Amino acid sequence: MKSLRNIHCLRIMPRRVLPLVSLLAAMAIAPAALAQTRIKDIVDVENVRENQLVGYGLVVGLAGTGDRIRNTPFTEESLQAMLERMGVNIRGTQMRTQNVAAVSITAVMPPFARAGSRIDVQVAAMGDATSLQGGTLIASSLRALDGEIYAVAQGNVAVSGFKGRGQAASVTRGVTTSARIAAGAIIEREVPYKLRSASSLKLALKNPDFVTADRIANAVNSRYPGSAQVLDPATVEVAPAGGFAGNVIDLVTRVGDLEVHVDQPARVVINEASGTVVMNADVRITPVAIAQGGLTISVSETPQVSQPAPFSSGQTTVVPRTSVQVNDGNGASLAMVNGATLKSLVSGLNTLGVSPRDLITILQAIKSAGALQAEIEVQ
Repeated sequence: MKSLRNIHCLRIMPRRVLPLVSLLAAMAIAPAALAQTRIKDIVDVENVRENQLVGYGLVVGLAGTGDRIRNTPFTEESLQAMLERMGVNIRGTQMRTQNVAAVSITAVMPPFARAGSRIDVQVAAMGDATSLQGGTLIASSLRALDGEIYAVAQGNVAVSGFKGRGQAASVTRGVTTSARIAAGAIIEREVPYKLRSASSLKLALKNPDFVTADRIANAVNSRYPGSAQVLDPATVEVAPAGGFAGNVIDLVTRVGDLEVHVDQPARVVINEASGTVVMNADVRITPVAIAQGGLTISVSETPQVSQPAPFSSGQTTVVPRTSVQVNDGNGASLAMVNGATLKSLVSGLNTLGVSPRDLITILQAIKSAGALQAEIEVQ
């Protein structure tokens, strides 16, 4: 008898997570010891924002990796329309080229972009093209949601991935149907906004909070009395006042360099797909007892090969042999966790030796029990 051994093991058991715990413990800093943040890093100025542009075009010069014309009729129609604009009439003929690909073009127009300046564009295949490597984008217009043309894009595309294929194997790294053109679009139309003539500006907090908004207003008024007021948790209005000699642009420039303590609600962010848990320093937990056990299920496949005797008429057969073992550990451990601070909370959870995914389940259970004084955000 011959033995062919194949073991499959499903493990659901607690493990030490010292790197995760060390990282969380390092974050356990008292709020008073946190560094101050510049106002310009936590707010956006009203109407000073980026604008999204989108377009459609053709990438040519592909080495047989473009769209198959018969499978993508919009590529054929676009190619015919482009050639007709150049004085070439190919209506009624059958094109069999695979060197052309229809693509979508996206770009971000920064605030106060002036006509003639350049921006980067992103190109992505829309048909069944397999690679945009070595292609060139033909001049294409980029429009905003108002339908107006704000930029024109053209240039050689740069693909970060590659694909190699042989008769029996292939290698692919990255995405070959998405590419980028550095400084590939020229701004043709500006977004009008007269910032200098504004009598006041509104600062929009990136993370709205009553305390942070009040601290921003107090910091501005302490330097320029009467210049700032809180409109809501997300908005602080600033205007030249208190003998300030400059205009609103000068005020916003000087306000941006002021520093404040950023306040934030207690929050635990959980990503169940990757098993990531992130807590901020304000997370607190009331005394609670936690029991956490582990389970190990081992499935062993040991098929037996049965061979017939020499010169017999029997056949060689494989007889399956399966062994299943269940181990629920040495019993669940019960521990008291009293997280007055993030450091003590992490230390208490570390005594249980939980894995990141077990930690997710424990935190959700603590929240359901009403002992976790924080908001849980599951991504």
